Amino acid sequence: MLDILANISFRKLFAAQVIALLGTGLATVALALLAYDLAGAQAGEVLGLALAIKMIVYVLLSPVSGAVVPPERRKVVLICLDVVRALVVLALPFVTQIWQIYVLIAVMQSASACFTPLFQSVIPQILPDEAKYTRALSLSRLAYDLESLLSPALAAALLTVVAFQGLFVGTSVGFVLSALLVMLTVFPAAARKPTPGGPYARALRGMNIYLRTPRLRGLLLLNLCAAAGGAMVFVNTVVLARTVLQGGERQVAWLLAAFGIGSMLVALCLPRLLDRVPDRRIMLSAATAMAIVLASAGTYWFVVDAQPSWSMVAIIWFLLGMAYAGLVTPGGRLIRRSGSEEDLPFLFAAQFSLSHVCWLLAYPVAGFLGAKWGMGAALAILTTIALLSAVLAAWLWRSHDPEQIEHSHDGLPDGHPHLESGQKKHTHRYVIDEVHTHWPK
Repeated sequence: MLDILANISFRKLFAAQVIALLGTGLATVALALLAYDLAGAQAGEVLGLALAIKMIVYVLLSPVSGAVVPPERRKVVLICLDVVRALVVLALPFVTQIWQIYVLIAVMQSASACFTPLFQSVIPQILPDEAKYTRALSLSRLAYDLESLLSPALAAALLTVVAFQGLFVGTSVGFVLSALLVMLTVFPAAARKPTPGGPYARALRGMNIYLRTPRLRGLLLLNLCAAAGGAMVFVNTVVLARTVLQGGERQVAWLLAAFGIGSMLVALCLPRLLDRVPDRRIMLSAATAMAIVLASAGTYWFVVDAQPSWSMVAIIWFLLGMAYAGLVTPGGRLIRRSGSEEDLPFLFAAQFSLSHVCWLLAYPVAGFLGAKWGMGAALAILTTIALLSAVLAAWLWRSHDPEQIEHSHDGLPDGHPHLESGQKKHTHRYVIDEVHTHWPK
C-alpha cells in the first residue's frame, strides 16, 4: 500500500491531509469538552446541534465548490481555505456562550465544505491507475482514522499538561502546515470542458448523475448506515464517559481512540481484500455488522437495562469502527468508475454533500434523543435507520453491476459529440438506470 507514496504529489497531499486531520481530531475532543464545560449533562444536545449545523453547511456549499472553482485555481483556493480554518479555530478557546460555538462552527465548516471535495477530486487525476487509486483510498481512510485514534491519544497526553482550550491551538497549527504542503505540491493539469449554466446548475449535473446511477444510490444508503453508527460515537462519547461512567477528559479521548483502532484495522486489510472480493459484498457485509452491533448495544442498555462498563463501551466502539471503515472506504472507487474525468469534481462534490445529508439526519437523533430519552432510545432509532438503509441499498444496488454497458445512440444525428467515433453503438463508463443521459454540450 505504501508504494504509492513514491508519487511526490500524492505524498505531499497525503501528508497535508494527515496533519490537518490530526489537528481536527484535537478540535473534536476539545469541542466535546467545551460543550460539556458549558452545558454539563446536556452536552450531547449541544454537540448534536453543532454538528447538525456543520452538516447543513456541507450540504449547501460542497456541491458548489467543484462547479465554481476552475482546475487551475484549485491550489490557491485550497490554501486560502486552510488559512481561514486556522484563524477561526483560534477563536474557539475564547467562547463563553453556547451560541458562539454554533457561529464559529458554521464559519469553519463552510471552509471545510469547500475544501474536501476539491481535495478529493485531485487524487484520481494524480493516480489514474485504479489499483493505485484503491490503495490511495485506503491510505486516505487511515488518515481519517487518525482523527479517531492518534488525535484522541495525543489529546489524552496533552491534557495532562494543558487545559483543553490548548488543543485548539494544535488544530490551528495543523491547518497552517496543511496549507504549506498544498503550496509545495504540483497539481496535475486538468482542463475542464465548458458546461452551461451557473454554479448550482453545474453542481446539479453531478447530483443528477449520482442519483440516477444504481451503484451510487446504494452508496448513499450505505452512507446513511455509516452515519447511524458514527453519530452515536461522535455525539454521545463525552456524555457516556463523563456522566454515565464518571470518567475524566482523558477517558473521553481513549473511547474515541477505540473507535479509531477498529476502523484502522479494517482499512489496512481492505486493499488486498478489494482485489478479490466485490465492493458490494464488502460494503453490505459491513452494513449488516453495523446494524447488529447497534442492535446489541441497544438491547444491552434498553432491554436488559444494565449499567455499561468501560470495557463494554470500548468493545462496542471498536466494533462500530470496524463496520464504519468497511462502509466508507470503498466509496471513492464507486464514484471513480461512475463518471468521466470531467464529471469527477461534480460527482465527488455530490457525494460529499449527499453523504452529509445522512449525517444531518443521524446527529440530531443521537444527540437529542440521547439527551431527552436516554441512550437506549437513541440506539433503537439508530439501529432501525442502519437496518433499513442496508436492506434498501441491497435492493437498489443489484449484484449485476457492470462497469460499462453497451448502448445505442440511434436517435442522435451524425456529428453529435457522443458520436465522435462515428459509431451509433458503443460503451460508456457509467450506468444511469441502464440508459445513458446525454448532457447538452
